[in-house]
Amino acid sequence: MTGRTVQELSNLSGKVALVTGGTGFLGTAFCNALAEAGASVVISSREAARAQEAAAKLPSPGGATHHGVELDQMDGDSTRSGFSAAVAAAGQVDVLVNNGLDAEGKDLTEIAFEEFARHQANNAGYFELARLQHDHAVERGAPASIVNLGSMYGQVGSYPDAYEGICSASSVAYHALKGGTIHMTRHLAVYWAKDQVRVNCLSPGAFPNPAGAPAALVTRLEGKCPMRRMGNPEELKGAIVFLASEGSSYMTGQNLTIDGGWTAQ
Repeated sequence: MTGRTVQELSNLSGKVALVTGGTGFLGTAFCNALAEAGASVVISSREAARAQEAAAKLPSPGGATHHGVELDQMDGDSTRSGFSAAVAAAGQVDVLVNNGLDAEGKDLTEIAFEEFARHQANNAGYFELARLQHDHAVERGAPASIVNLGSMYGQVGSYPDAYEGICSASSVAYHALKGGTIHMTRHLAVYWAKDQVRVNCLSPGAFPNPAGAPAALVTRLEGKCPMRRMGNPEELKGAIVFLASEGSSYMTGQNLTIDGGWTAQ
């Protein structure tokens, strides 16, 4: 017996995936990947109309229906109402991708106490959504997969000379946030494994948005990366499908880093 094929293990038909921040640069790639694998995708955004517009553009190779809901992970009430809206729209949620981010770009010379503290609330939203997903799965008696978005900058410091003279240094609050995301993933995973709820983390390296990243910074970052280039969003699609699907059914509490070799140095 060879068991299920790779195609069967990667097939998300009949599953529902909730992706927070699904209208953003990387979130769009995640949503498309999950839809291409057969899932019904619920996109969340702080603007319901924006989420619904993005959902309407997703592919549906197996006839799955996609939805858009309003959800702001920086607000507890919005987090809970948004998750409930996702369940109401799609009937269930099997996969949660904690991708939304309320950004804070100030570096360690500029950021105020209140700004640093507020940025960490992103993890409170990730946790609350993860707990809602866990409780929903247990109530249904069904397995679930939670994917938190970390970062290579949750594992290593940045190069000061990469930013000098171009823009502010990499945000200290972001480094603290993503390091916490990675470790929270481990903690939740060991407590929830018995409930068939897997919790893993996907940590991208440098995937700068061409619309906002200074060209000079990108050139410097490329020189720091062993592959000598930045990542393209489509290069995360296989990873998100793997973590969401039965292809990773014996994997929990892990951090999958896709960074062109950056953290291997």
